[in-house]
Amino acid sequence: MLKLTLVAALAVSLPAAAAPGADAPGSAAPTVLHCAHLIDTDAGKLLGESTIVIAGERIREVRSGRSDVAGANAIDLDGTCLPGLIDSHTHLTSQLSPQYYTEQFRLNAADYAIRSVGYAKRTLEAGFTTVRNLGDNDYNSVALRNAINAGVVVGPRIYTAGTAIGSSGGHADGTNGYRQDLAGDPGPKDGIVNSVEDAWKTVRLHYKNNVDVIKIMPSGGVLDEGGSADNAQLTLDEVKALVAAAHDYGFTVAAHAHGAEGIRRAIVGGVDSIEHGTYLDDADIKLMKEHGTWLVPTIIAGKTAQEMAEKGGMPPQVAEKAKQVGPLIQATAGRAYKAGVKIAFGTDAGVYAHGNNAKEFVYMVEAGMPPMFVIQAATTHAAQLLKRDKNLGSIAAGKFADVIAVQGNPLDDVAVLQKVGFVMKAGKVYKRDGVATPVVAGTDEAPGGALTAE
Repeated sequence: MLKLTLVAALAVSLPAAAAPGADAPGSAAPTVLHCAHLIDTDAGKLLGESTIVIAGERIREVRSGRSDVAGANAIDLDGTCLPGLIDSHTHLTSQLSPQYYTEQFRLNAADYAIRSVGYAKRTLEAGFTTVRNLGDNDYNSVALRNAINAGVVVGPRIYTAGTAIGSSGGHADGTNGYRQDLAGDPGPKDGIVNSVEDAWKTVRLHYKNNVDVIKIMPSGGVLDEGGSADNAQLTLDEVKALVAAAHDYGFTVAAHAHGAEGIRRAIVGGVDSIEHGTYLDDADIKLMKEHGTWLVPTIIAGKTAQEMAEKGGMPPQVAEKAKQVGPLIQATAGRAYKAGVKIAFGTDAGVYAHGNNAKEFVYMVEAGMPPMFVIQAATTHAAQLLKRDKNLGSIAAGKFADVIAVQGNPLDDVAVLQKVGFVMKAGKVYKRDGVATPVVAGTDEAPGGALTAE
């Protein structure tokens, strides 16, 4: 459990009349959602008319049919209700654009942090009530998470890795491509490791900086200015040390890996998930099944990077890598699914415009995955990957009241998930009838005490 102490001078109180989903002062009235249809992600079934009874931030009961509760605040939702969606791979503090490679020399950490507030709100309103944020600069996503948990800004529930971890000159080295007098020699405090000792130190520094998960980069990547998207960039011993240190502190480990050898080292080294997996081969697939390693495909990121490369605006070596990787990710994801690899939904949000996360569902279905499976990938599977399935991933008694609703049936047309009309996170309504609930900030009253967030 993460203890977050609210500082009165910085906290913001939302008036009961304006706060999203807030009950009237002193009221303990439950909220009741009447759903025309409900997707049971645990059972993998579409149910008929259903009633969700919510007390505070959690679901008290789920009833079959329409059932009224005396004194409750009732909300009628036609269409289909389903659990709040989980994106297992986001970057809420940045967004790729033609200015991306020059802005790093003009923008300060505060600029990225302020922009992240809008990205987070957009993500929540798209129906993604929880995200795993896999990489930032200056740990600004930790501050974003804390502000959301404190009620200062609006956004999804965030589990963040802070700064990604890799080797000198590798995909995690933010000074790649800089001239020598600017590049310097980043070290463990920056997430750059070149030995087993460095690996232990950087994980301990990440723990000190209050992250929730660990993100490592054992292979090359697309958007950095290095020459390879798929070469191995961490030794097996370094991967094992990073995983051992992370697991010692109770962190799960996500591994950015495109190349087959980097994927192999990550799996053998004990990571919990492979991100992207572009050049995943049959041997890697066999290893993933043997080790129970998750795959987070991020098809939309590959397609977006390829499209941007073809339009121009990227450094030449980056564009060349994007053109190589982009066309492959979707087919790789399809092969992994057919082979029985565990798959969780993730998009690499920030490579494309935040808020368009649900386009990934369409690409997953195109890759050969059934609509129910891809919905489970973004609910029950993603919750299992996070090790938060006791509280997230399905609409069930005792779990957080994260509920969204769409018009139509996503099992018939998964694209309807791109038009979420209702969003509830932890019992509070943030969007209704397709319109975001107004939020009023800057009031004089500030909540006191401590806020506990899982």
